[in-house]
Amino acid sequence: MGNKNVITKDDCYLFGKGTHYEIYEKLGAHVTTIDGVKGTYFAVWAPHAVNVAVIGDFNDWLGFNHNMKMENDSGIWELFIPEVEEGAMYKYVISTQSGDTLYKADPYGFWAEKRPGNASRVANIDNYKWKDAKWISEKAKENHYELPMSIYEVHPGSWRKDFKGPDDEDGFYDYKRMAKELVAYVKDMGYTHVELMGILEHPFDGSWGYQVVGYYAPTSRYGTPQDFMYLVDAFHKAGIGVILDWVPAHFPKDAHGLAMFDGTPLYEYADSRLGEHPDWGTKVFDYSKTEVVNFLIANALFWVEKYHIDGLRVDAVASMLYLDYGREDGQWVPNKYGGNENLEAIEFFKHLSSVMNYRNPRAYIIAEESTAWPKVTMSPKDGGLGFSYKWNMGWMHDFLEYTKLDPLFKKGNHNKMTFGLTYAFSENFILVLSHDEVVHLKCSMINKMPGYPQDKFKNLKTAYTFMLGHPGRKLLFMGQEFAQLQEWSEARSLDWYLLDEPEHKDMQEYVKKLLHLYKEYPALYTETKGYGAFEWINANDCERSIFSFIRKTTEADYKNSIGFVCNFTPMERPDYVVGVPKAGTYKRLVTTETGEKQVVSYRAKKGECDGRPYRLEMPLRPYESVVFEFPKTRKKKATPKKKTK
Repeated sequence: MGNKNVITKDDCYLFGKGTHYEIYEKLGAHVTTIDGVKGTYFAVWAPHAVNVAVIGDFNDWLGFNHNMKMENDSGIWELFIPEVEEGAMYKYVISTQSGDTLYKADPYGFWAEKRPGNASRVANIDNYKWKDAKWISEKAKENHYELPMSIYEVHPGSWRKDFKGPDDEDGFYDYKRMAKELVAYVKDMGYTHVELMGILEHPFDGSWGYQVVGYYAPTSRYGTPQDFMYLVDAFHKAGIGVILDWVPAHFPKDAHGLAMFDGTPLYEYADSRLGEHPDWGTKVFDYSKTEVVNFLIANALFWVEKYHIDGLRVDAVASMLYLDYGREDGQWVPNKYGGNENLEAIEFFKHLSSVMNYRNPRAYIIAEESTAWPKVTMSPKDGGLGFSYKWNMGWMHDFLEYTKLDPLFKKGNHNKMTFGLTYAFSENFILVLSHDEVVHLKCSMINKMPGYPQDKFKNLKTAYTFMLGHPGRKLLFMGQEFAQLQEWSEARSLDWYLLDEPEHKDMQEYVKKLLHLYKEYPALYTETKGYGAFEWINANDCERSIFSFIRKTTEADYKNSIGFVCNFTPMERPDYVVGVPKAGTYKRLVTTETGEKQVVSYRAKKGECDGRPYRLEMPLRPYESVVFEFPKTRKKKATPKKKTK
């Protein structure tokens, strides 16, 4: 055993500046060979500790012979222990200035003991042979703003469960089984991306992964780090992008975690008015400390560069931006200008987005930001935060409030569905119907809908159709695609048996049809031209609660355009007509009517309607939505030149 230093002065300097973007290569536990001796090198940041030791299953959890050393007052303790191999469990024993002894998991640990245990495990994450080089290369060249994005949000532990015996208390699918079944399902349905909840290691299932302890460790609930790499590889092979939920806003108070790590508020703000969320009972990262900022930014890069993740959905952004978020008067401290903005968190986001865009332009960062904070998706150079996309929470609230209304009251709330278009292009938005909307007595999507059961299914299909046509990328939470009846719970599987019922199977097939349609027609995802991509036909038909609009590319002749008509009441409209801008034959692509398979075309007739020179006669059934394709523009044949003598 020896204490060969691996941490250099340059490492300490860059870490102190907050710009050591591969700090995880030095801190944590690393299988290595030093002077011909194989073992594991340990390093941990604990600047206020009196002593730090390593304990584990390799020394009977006794740290007397494995005390670490701190060099150059860097705050980093390090130690090489021979013969400690991959898979070994360990913790740090920290002696504090107040005389306490703390047993801490490794903040930079690559792997963890399966809960309820809370030790870290030694892992080598550099020996997996990736097979997605083509995917990475192609994504580095693409402009993802001009490509379709439809996201399937998944909580892996409850997507499906498979209880194999009395000792299998969880029934979790492991990463490798997900690589077979979840990947195939997402691809078949037509989603372009999957968003995985709860991958970063967390001790409590009921937190859904939002109270993280192991920021650098994929949860051991479903397998090893290499198994998770295999899952990401499988998604990429199937042409599916992978987004991870990422939680830089707060962390739990678990004794083995980051809270009071070296006996002092190391990772959190010292002032409880800054360092604690009263509503959540969690700690808030101290964004004024360069080492803490380094920990988080290196972590974001880690998932993209080491695990080939395509994007990070950043949880609870608003709680980071506002000092008074969830706090009463007297529970928060204004910034130096007297305002409620967290200036340090703002700089953190600008730093994060700038370095991510520079190092990994293929990756994107998505903000779950629930307020009207300006320029969330604008570049820091232009005063923005630099996020790639923002969840459109305002649209979501208005959409759900409208769709759950009794049809009698919809006409008085027509503006809830049109208001979103006034700001639809102010940010790069994702339209979300997430897990948060189907828990805590909010009802499942199908049970939000009014009316008799058959009306609920029709109403939901029309709602999904409107969502498809509205500008913004799309996100559905698992189970919503087949009208899950129960609210979601992390403790049980989705009710897949419902697919034996015709209504639920029909809903799944309809959503699948919409998702494939979305990828097929660029007009449905062309949004970089702003309002050149959308045009109302009639935004004011409140008496009938019908919405009609056009999605288009930028051609003035509408040659690649798609039209939408959405009827949100149980009223039949046999005499309905919709205005269109040009003559020709319009082809129906989709109707919400179950079992309707015949090819239907509408011949435009001359005559003003909805302020346009032509009209389509389009009889509508109760709650029916229709998606139709505009006439193709045919090129005139060139007139052959006459031969001359």
